[in-house]
Amino acid sequence: MSPASELQSLAEAPGYHARRTLPLRVEAMRQLRRRRTLLMGGVLAALPFVLMTAFAIGGTPGGEGGGRGSSRINLMDVATQSAGNFAATCLFVSAGFLLVVPVALFCGDTVASEASWSSLRYLLAAPVPRSRLLWSKLVVALGFSLAAMVLLPLVALGAGAVAYGWGPLRLPTGGALATGDTVPRLALAVAFVFVSQLVTAGLAFWLSTKTDAPLGAVGGAVGLTIVGNVLDAVTALGSWREFLPAHWQFAWADALQPDLEWGGMAKGAAVSVAYALVLFALAFRGFGRKDIVS
Repeated sequence: MSPASELQSLAEAPGYHARRTLPLRVEAMRQLRRRRTLLMGGVLAALPFVLMTAFAIGGTPGGEGGGRGSSRINLMDVATQSAGNFAATCLFVSAGFLLVVPVALFCGDTVASEASWSSLRYLLAAPVPRSRLLWSKLVVALGFSLAAMVLLPLVALGAGAVAYGWGPLRLPTGGALATGDTVPRLALAVAFVFVSQLVTAGLAFWLSTKTDAPLGAVGGAVGLTIVGNVLDAVTALGSWREFLPAHWQFAWADALQPDLEWGGMAKGAAVSVAYALVLFALAFRGFGRKDIVS
């Protein structure tokens, strides 16, 4: 369907109001009922229990059961000290890749899946304006991505409180965060992880408007995110790595320091938001001119 024919449909619809088309609630319920949403939620909710089982079998991290890597200082060394430590550890082991997957899935599948089901042109003929359709799907996709990132540490906090007790978040380098500061600091860390993943969201969403294959959009976003991580490991690039979103993906650890540091998180957020805005703009511009045939 061409943009011109959509405009004609809009003109012929009596009592038509663009804001009433494709409400966010309807789109959210559609996405919530999908099997991949439930599966992803189950995987994220199960991760803390998988780690708890691993700790129970392998011994206390950093202790006698810590193995050959027990002398290395990282969040794993203090994972079982408190619920806050356990939640921070879950975030640490998942932020680099696992949390990339739901963002790429929710944002990359949203438009491409409609095209693959041959329902996209019928949505536009309803008529739903293209910009309205994209905004609705993008807002819902970002909302589900944020929910996925909140779900993991939330379950980890609950499970950790039962298994390891509630107390200060102890740092592997010494010192601790007060018990009352643990949840706000973890919330700040999760917020930064979400902002840092806006690049993946933008890339997946843009690819979703370019292809009829959801797997291609999701896989392309995940693949290019991995490429960014590989490039960040190339030290020969020097200061150029600071322009890579992957370079700042663990800057959220600054939120868990006794003295809160904003420098790394501010730079990482600025880089991520800049890339994301460009990618979202490309998605809207390209989709607005695209001839929809599926």
